[in-house]
Amino acid sequence: MRAATTFQVLKNKAKKLKLEAYVLYFAYKDSRVSWYAKLFAILVVAYAFSPIDFIPDFIPILGYLDDIILVPLGIWVALKLIPNEVIHDCREKAQALLAKGKPKNWIMGAIFIIIWILLGVWVSWYLYQWLLA
Repeated sequence: MRAATTFQVLKNKAKKLKLEAYVLYFAYKDSRVSWYAKLFAILVVAYAFSPIDFIPDFIPILGYLDDIILVPLGIWVALKLIPNEVIHDCREKAQALLAKGKPKNWIMGAIFIIIWILLGVWVSWYLYQWLLA
């Protein structure tokens, strides 16, 4: 019985993190947010929703550290940079969006994958030039 309640607690925390990621997304679009808070917020949102991690999940223990530590820490810092009234307004928007169901944006998903592929090609080319030149 205890494992079921622990799982439920983790599931609730994951839902809250997802909500907060959408709050940051809406805050990024708000004109009351400073440019540096917008930049940090969009970087956190991009990393949170990106299908590719810095540390791949198949690596034992380390693979989930970014999901467990980096994403929540980034969300927390980004929320500290944004004014409370903006967070309140954006939280209402995020709750309304999630109440309709999980949004899907295949175009943004494709853009993320293309960016990661281009970044991989660029890093590979740079390493090739550096190591073999």
